[in-house]
Amino acid sequence: MQSLAMIENWPVPTAAAAVVRADGTVTGSHGPTGQRFPLASVTKPLAAYAVLVAYEEGAIDLDEPAGPEGSTVRHLLAHTSGLAFDEPRVMSAPGARRIYSNTGFEVLGDHVAKATDIPFAEYLHQAVLEPLGMTATTLDGSPAKDAVSTVDDLVRFAAEVQAPRLLDARTVLDAMTVTHPGLTGILPGYGHQRPNDWGLGFEIRDSKSPHWTGSGSSPRTFGHFGQSGTFLWIDPDAGAACVALTDRPFGPWAVEAWPPFTDAVLAELRG
Repeated sequence: MQSLAMIENWPVPTAAAAVVRADGTVTGSHGPTGQRFPLASVTKPLAAYAVLVAYEEGAIDLDEPAGPEGSTVRHLLAHTSGLAFDEPRVMSAPGARRIYSNTGFEVLGDHVAKATDIPFAEYLHQAVLEPLGMTATTLDGSPAKDAVSTVDDLVRFAAEVQAPRLLDARTVLDAMTVTHPGLTGILPGYGHQRPNDWGLGFEIRDSKSPHWTGSGSSPRTFGHFGQSGTFLWIDPDAGAACVALTDRPFGPWAVEAWPPFTDAVLAELRG
């Protein structure tokens, strides 16, 4: 795909990108797709997928208590537990506001580890990484932000999310559907959004503006970006997903570069 070559013009030391269809066909790649990059918050969809495996295995329930009083696993996955961004402080009642929370995902990791008696990094490895052949991916700390991976590995994950084998398709549909609709909140890097829609571990584009995806991205597009200059989006209407990893922190360069890149990828996919 010629559009992927646009990453050569990004003001970053290194970048790699790829596009994958639901059947696992990689329609294009560019750059060192086998190089490991810190994912930052692109860790969260991986962690969320492991939490959903724990749910399907019966180790936890999505609506069981977890986190602050009144909060559940579902609240934590959807950033509606009321926990602050990066500290164990309660800022609102569960379900009242969309407060993006690293702390919430750390609570989730602890909750699953306690329920399964397996450290969360190991549970993620056994439940998601190993079955998908993601041999270059590790979780080296917080389930909110400390995974390291490659484009090649994330392509495997993106194909799984599009055509699930590890989870029931209905569970993945739940994850990509707005949880607690209508809540406002701040999308990191892009300011206040009304509404600020999320599913379970995945951000949902809907009508957000500004946004890190493209103007041509469908409202059903879902995924995540990371402060390490990384992103993964899945556009069900396009029938494809795109992964891009870099080694420059997110900033104005990404706000400027990512949307036209996504639009070019989508245009090429449409032919």
